[in-house]
Amino acid sequence: MNDSPWATEPVPAGPAYDALVGPHTRPMPIVPDAAGRAFDDREARDRGAAFAGGPPLRAETPLQEPMPSPPPPPSQAPQDASPPPQKKRAGRDLRAAIGVGVGLGAVIFASLFIVKAVFVGVVVVAVVVGLWELTSRLQEKKGIKAPLVPLAVGGAAMVIAGYVRGAEGAWVAMALTALAVLVWRMTEPPEDYLKDVTGGVFAAFYVPFLATFVTMLLTADDGPQRVVTFLVLTVVSDTGAYAVGWRFGKTKLAPRISPGKTREGLFGAVAFAMAAGALCMEFLIDGGAWWQGLILGLAVAVSATLGDLGESMIKRDLGIKDMGTLLPGHGGIMDRLDSLLPTAPVVWLLLAAFVGTG
Repeated sequence: MNDSPWATEPVPAGPAYDALVGPHTRPMPIVPDAAGRAFDDREARDRGAAFAGGPPLRAETPLQEPMPSPPPPPSQAPQDASPPPQKKRAGRDLRAAIGVGVGLGAVIFASLFIVKAVFVGVVVVAVVVGLWELTSRLQEKKGIKAPLVPLAVGGAAMVIAGYVRGAEGAWVAMALTALAVLVWRMTEPPEDYLKDVTGGVFAAFYVPFLATFVTMLLTADDGPQRVVTFLVLTVVSDTGAYAVGWRFGKTKLAPRISPGKTREGLFGAVAFAMAAGALCMEFLIDGGAWWQGLILGLAVAVSATLGDLGESMIKRDLGIKDMGTLLPGHGGIMDRLDSLLPTAPVVWLLLAAFVGTG
């Protein structure tokens, strides 16, 4: 028996040992090196490869997982990456909207104070285009085929009749237009007849009949000033609602119809329109008084807001944002007439009550 400390026990070999412990788990023999140190034959192979100029074999040591890095100190903690709140922006191209508005205003005011008949022609064109937009959207989205030809002809006749014959002429033209729609639709199959003629009569009342009150304002001696008052109050009401609502609006006015309108915006419309009404009645309307302008401004703010909401209700039912794309920054003609159309009879009625129709 060898008592040397470097001696090792004999390593069993053979199939019996392999079957017992497995061929890959057999212990490696310890071999002393030249300096008397013991190392196994794996280390010998590594050193031999190194001496031979080859790369040493990788020791089969288990991989250690990297230590987790300590959390950063509170002073270096990542800041909140939430984006800063965005500023409110208008939903339309304001430059295009302002440019188109100025251009339309120039045409309207030039026609008003040069030749009244030219202004009547401008109203007729706006009515016909508005009817085309409305009937096109009704057919595209709801399948309602309101006949455009009798509506356009009757609408133009309504506007002219209101200017020439007053309210009586406008009512007669409205009745004849409705009759023409009924007859015109008879030339097509009877399916959806009631739906089509109902849509046609609605379009005739909504666009040209309400527009006749604008030309009826023009028939008075101070007709151009009355039309200017009507336009200024409506525009000022819309502007006040937009400005105040954009800056201070928090409480929704009618979220299911028009989510962008707020009660604060309505108060702004009332305040702006009442101030403008007092100035217009005092300086533009013959025989007018400032207190009458306060009442007129309040009524215009309410009617303009209701008209805007009514148009929004129609567009939501049709599933569209704008009635057309004719006016950049505004949409279509009907998108500009929404607050003007229902306001025209209100202004005509109040001015007639305050200072008469002459």
